[in-house]
Amino acid sequence: MKKTFSILFLCLGVWVFSQQVESFTTIFNDKISIRALEIYGNKVWYSGTDSKFGFVDLKNKENQKQLILSVQKLQFRTLAQDKNSFYAINIESPAYFFKINKKDLRSEIVFTDTVKTAFYDALHFVNDQLAYTFSDADKSNMLKLAVYRKGTWGMLKNNVPLNGGEAAFAASNTNIASTKKYLWIATGGKSSRILRLNFKTEEIEMFNTPFIQGESSQGMYSIDFYGDQFGIAVGGDYTKQEENINNIATSNDAGRTWQIQASGKNAGYTTCVKIKPGSNGKEIISVGDRHISYSSDFGKTWTKISDEKGFFVCSWVDMNTVVFAGKDRISVMKLKF
Repeated sequence: MKKTFSILFLCLGVWVFSQQVESFTTIFNDKISIRALEIYGNKVWYSGTDSKFGFVDLKNKENQKQLILSVQKLQFRTLAQDKNSFYAINIESPAYFFKINKKDLRSEIVFTDTVKTAFYDALHFVNDQLAYTFSDADKSNMLKLAVYRKGTWGMLKNNVPLNGGEAAFAASNTNIASTKKYLWIATGGKSSRILRLNFKTEEIEMFNTPFIQGESSQGMYSIDFYGDQFGIAVGGDYTKQEENINNIATSNDAGRTWQIQASGKNAGYTTCVKIKPGSNGKEIISVGDRHISYSSDFGKTWTKISDEKGFFVCSWVDMNTVVFAGKDRISVMKLKF
């Protein structure tokens, strides 16, 4: 009797959880790799390979438009927005900072980094007047930050040295995050650390993490914060995607210290993590090249809710809708709680 009850309870538990995925629909197909998304005007905006930038309507997938920002076939892995414009930066040198007007979609290059080592990993707007982006370091091996202040881009002067082999990953435009008090950046490679910028004091601190690191393919790929204190980081090793040791961690003290979660008990390499709006950090979705996973306990345990492959980035549209993008498509998942 006891054994029968346990089996029934387990089956019921799996059945109940499976009902969370109500639908999964592809709304856009193209020959493109997408690693950056923005939601605006009930549309999914994207940037990707071959200088492509565009949108698809969440309610009517036939309403879509794509622009070619440059004849050079640039690769975009960043995308961000303020009230009036979108911004995108290509990887590799020279790095062009594009500004796209939201009203007429006209684009212009507003800043250029010609340093040979330029490789911008992520772009993030704190508010309409302030944004940050960061690049792989030059020969000096110092942290390289560009800042947007009140309409103007420029390089931020700092004296923050990186460790040997420490860099970052242009995987989903999400290894940078902010709240009203802080900006955080996650590094990876032979050293995987958290940078924290205090907006009030302009002090930059670097914190060590217990995350998997030591090889150029290892480390944190994505972070997200809910409020000034709680944060989550995901990643792993893109050359060994099934490995799942020390590839998820959380912080409860604004990124100063990190605790490994679900080591050996998750779906492996993960490129993007997003906290559900209004959940206080309790509910989180993540995506890797071979899975979509969900946590309902602040990242302590994870359940794989989809075996869909080829997605690199995700974003919550509302409390029950998540959009995913990656290799050749954009899809929408409806969740039922």
